[in-house]
Amino acid sequence: MNQVIIHLQGIVKKFPGVVANDHVDLDIYAGEIHAVLGENGSGKSTLMSVLAGLYKPDEGKILVHGVEQKFRSPRDAINCGIGMIHQHFKLVEPFTVAENITLGEKQNFFGLSGSKLKASISELGEKYGLEINLNAKVWQLSVGEKQRVEIVRMLYRGSQVLILDEPTAVLTPQEAGELFKNLRRMASAGCAVVLITHKLNEVEAVADRVTVLRQGKLVGVLEKGQINAKEMVRLMVGRTVVMQYDREASEVGGVVLELDKVNALNDMGLPCLKDLSLTVRAGEILGLAGISGNGQREMAEVIAGLRRVESGKILLNDRNISNLSPCEIIDLGVAYVPEDRLGMGLVPELNAMENLILKNYRLPEFSGSWLLKPKAVQCNAEALISQYQVNVTSLTQPVKVLSGGNLQKLLLAREISSSPKLMVVIYPARGLDIGATEAVHKLLLKLKTLKTAILLISEDLDEIFRLADRVGVVYDGQLTGDFPVEQADLEQVGLLMTGSRLARERMIDDGTAQL
Repeated sequence: MNQVIIHLQGIVKKFPGVVANDHVDLDIYAGEIHAVLGENGSGKSTLMSVLAGLYKPDEGKILVHGVEQKFRSPRDAINCGIGMIHQHFKLVEPFTVAENITLGEKQNFFGLSGSKLKASISELGEKYGLEINLNAKVWQLSVGEKQRVEIVRMLYRGSQVLILDEPTAVLTPQEAGELFKNLRRMASAGCAVVLITHKLNEVEAVADRVTVLRQGKLVGVLEKGQINAKEMVRLMVGRTVVMQYDREASEVGGVVLELDKVNALNDMGLPCLKDLSLTVRAGEILGLAGISGNGQREMAEVIAGLRRVESGKILLNDRNISNLSPCEIIDLGVAYVPEDRLGMGLVPELNAMENLILKNYRLPEFSGSWLLKPKAVQCNAEALISQYQVNVTSLTQPVKVLSGGNLQKLLLAREISSSPKLMVVIYPARGLDIGATEAVHKLLLKLKTLKTAILLISEDLDEIFRLADRVGVVYDGQLTGDFPVEQADLEQVGLLMTGSRLARERMIDDGTAQL
């Protein structure tokens, strides 16, 4: 057995009304990949934040190489060789990628040759399959690209203990495999890698040990030979969770959404959609795969009226909706669930009642001449929260206090309740635990039976394969593949996501392409 690098002993962390960690013990060994599992709210991210110096424990000890440490800040943890990549990013939006990666270093971006520094970071990004535009401002990046910046930043600092929160959410299967190879090499060199993830297949593939938390308490530690999905789910949830869905067979209707050679620019004024064409039919889920930054977010925004179409047409039930206002597009029956559920989909400081009427507060049902009708607004919220099983302690609390799963269900409740003709949803289960993911997926499958056309954009191929009727692949602003899910091959889709010409040629030879 390798030596213990980290020993957490009896860690207790309390927040008002909540015990996030209840006397948790955890050992992290040199040379291992250690997975920490649990549902949202189980305390796993809090525990890792204590280890990373973000929180001070109310009770308990942190020992690094047998010596007790009292971290006053993340800098203290970094000085002890502990680095964490968070699910909610810690980046400075107006700064460039290069500035963010070196921010806080004694020899930072301003003290080194820019070209030398960028060459060093680029080399690191290429090594781990995490290439990024170092000159871009962080505010111009998608959620997935921001996560890549976080990963590169910690790798750049050479952490001895590397804590990764959902590290593969932005990677293709090939890139994820390459990342795990590099993490395994780090572990072989004596480092420790801690994974916080909801992808049980990844845990089974790479983890040496698994620690499971439930409601703030340690409920089990699984060694290498004991790690399997069924046991992990049992410990996490305490019940059986459906891993594959029995989808009801339903007839697909006519074309609801058609993109005809659409071109658009990104936030930097550069082409991001290049003659992009696709269709989605009533009662159909089109799962669109692609590495973040290849135009998926911009495509969703042009459909929702949030970004200008430079040329081409967007047709909704044969009506051209290109460059209509978001309000007009909403009134035509388009629902939109963005990737940033709290920053763009919901207003953090508003409560659940207010967030649930953001798109229909103008209706006579909810407003008079000047003021909202409080009773109608409250009744609407109570009905939707009950129907969609959103767990809120108070209707008047700001929604920013809700867990990721409840935020997503609240957002879906608002969008689905409008009975949309078209639903555009981006990364619906990003960062959600297995129970919350199951609930969100069932909502989408139910919506499909109501003959809604659904455009599902995701980087999680398992999610796409479970939900979609057709699989499309986007690379560099273009559709590089479109085929029934029954004909989809995981390796081939992964290659198409990287722009592999070989994969496209193979698809054409097999007759599976519909381009």
